[in-house]
Amino acid sequence: MNYQALKQQIASTLATDDFSPWLTCIPELNSLIITPQDPSHHGEGNVWVHTQMVVRALLTQEEFTNATEDEQFVLFMTALLHDIAKPETTVIDELTGKITQPRHSKKGEIRSRILLWRMGVPFDLREQICRIISVHQVPFFALSDSVRNKSPEYLIHRLSWQLPIWMLCLQAKADMEGRICADKKRSLDEVELFKQLAFEEGCLYHPRQFVDDYTRIQYFRGSNVLPDYALYPQEGSMVIMLAGLPASGKNSWVSKHYPTWDVASYDDARSELKLKHGENEGLVIQFVLAKVKQWLRTKQPFIWNATHLSQEMRQKALDLLYAYHANVEIVYLEQPEKELYRRNSARDTTLPNKAIQRLLNKWEVPLPTEAHKVSYFINQ
Repeated sequence: MNYQALKQQIASTLATDDFSPWLTCIPELNSLIITPQDPSHHGEGNVWVHTQMVVRALLTQEEFTNATEDEQFVLFMTALLHDIAKPETTVIDELTGKITQPRHSKKGEIRSRILLWRMGVPFDLREQICRIISVHQVPFFALSDSVRNKSPEYLIHRLSWQLPIWMLCLQAKADMEGRICADKKRSLDEVELFKQLAFEEGCLYHPRQFVDDYTRIQYFRGSNVLPDYALYPQEGSMVIMLAGLPASGKNSWVSKHYPTWDVASYDDARSELKLKHGENEGLVIQFVLAKVKQWLRTKQPFIWNATHLSQEMRQKALDLLYAYHANVEIVYLEQPEKELYRRNSARDTTLPNKAIQRLLNKWEVPLPTEAHKVSYFINQ
């Protein structure tokens, strides 16, 4: 199944209302049939029943009908895949029988990314789908519950830089309409209020405007600042943080664009220390961090060349960079799966292709909210 075939199958579903072909098109959906849900929130039954109800609810919405072809593709695939990780996250309490699926949204983002990457779905469309799946439950509680002590306005501002909020609201509405539960009306009201607040904040259809990138990053990192009032930036290093799966072209990109800059690289550190992948990684990390801190102290420009694959890994690195007032650009590189393995096999490395496959489970593409600038270089 590839991108064009996906679009054809969507058209067929719109015409026939037959969802059974999807179980062949995306075999991973079959496990939804045998995955139960808590009856208090999902009286309709298993996850596959719920998924079909959500898609059908989506298709009745005027916003879906009026959307562009690309927007309809994003919305349809988001609804189809939004609970793709529920089978692997299902927990049934032995005493009460209560069913929960913790972190299924976040894991669903990664599962969907891998699926859609292998199908050749264009990067921009794929990432819109994955980002919405990652936070698809947020509109249900954003106004009533505190999210890490942040205001609903802050949450909406941040989300507006990550995804189209109108699409998130439409998915949430369909998600709630596509189920049987006692608090449906309350939850739908929450979604509508969330949407109205996004409209009032000027970011239902566009990212929230900021006076400059420095103020924006300080705001998203939790500083007590306002989007419309500029902060005076403190001087620090100019840093390019590379991110991407191994063999995605990071070394070649550096050689082409910044051949004279100093580079902090774990691979280079292993070579200098005469270590293989997995050998004394603590020493390798210390070796690289010593260089990074030295360059940050002298405020010189440099490149940090690593996979920086998960948001958690990037956050640790970014915390260090921002502590020294660095101006950071994240450069993300990506290749198709077969090209990735071909490149890795052709280069002198101790990292096998199977290790790259395991890394896919941590694969989170950098978000625009993470740095002063985030650039994406896809299949180059």
